[in-house]
Amino acid sequence: MKGVLYDLKGKKKGEIGMPELFNGRVRKDIVAKFFEADKFIQPYSPDRKAGKKHSASGTISHKRHDWKAHYGRGISRVPRKSMWRRGTQFFWVGAEIASTRGGRRAHPPKGIGKEKKINKKEIKIAFNSAFAATADKEWIEKRYSSLDKFDTKVPVIIESKLEKVKTKDVLNALKEIFGKSFNLIVKKRKVRAGKGKARGRKYKSNAGLLILKGKDENFKLNGFDVKNVNDVSISDLYPLGRLTVYTEKAIKELGETK
Repeated sequence: MKGVLYDLKGKKKGEIGMPELFNGRVRKDIVAKFFEADKFIQPYSPDRKAGKKHSASGTISHKRHDWKAHYGRGISRVPRKSMWRRGTQFFWVGAEIASTRGGRRAHPPKGIGKEKKINKKEIKIAFNSAFAATADKEWIEKRYSSLDKFDTKVPVIIESKLEKVKTKDVLNALKEIFGKSFNLIVKKRKVRAGKGKARGRKYKSNAGLLILKGKDENFKLNGFDVKNVNDVSISDLYPLGRLTVYTEKAIKELGETK
């Protein structure tokens, strides 16, 4: 498989051989599995002693003819705590069980948020599949519902000289490369409609273009996600088929490490 190499003006410069991982089968099931396993969920569950921390003594005896017992008093045998006493007369209130005031919860969550595991071979297959999907027009068209037809030949590789170029020039080059699809590659943010504005999610934004660079390259571009090819996570590439631009050095490093 070969990718198109573009210069810094967006003109075709030639073709470049792609690493073998771009020819592999895209395993959507394993990518989805890894995406779920890679999510961080804050574990939560109640304190084991919750509802049992009252200062009064706990349960009351159910034996016959026993002092301070429930038996023979015509009252239910729920656990109780003594609030006051006058000799053998007690004032009790229900305690500890779920149906009583201040008692434990009936069915509390039990350690929700347990870490999911996935083996190393599946992680490698997931990453290879995610990279391969960036070089497949069918996956790109599936991801972007507003994209009628994608005419750009993928994968897109650009010269490793972006450090020397201004953001304005990069935008012009990308406009030349992507043509009608250019409106999808720039990050746009808008105010969310509805109550979400008051709940910590005021803005909605699209993913935009992902630019993968080599470890020795040092540049930032406003309006795009720029990641080192060795630091990219599965969430950067999922759902499959994200519009992605690789630098020459990134392709070389992918061939060596992936």
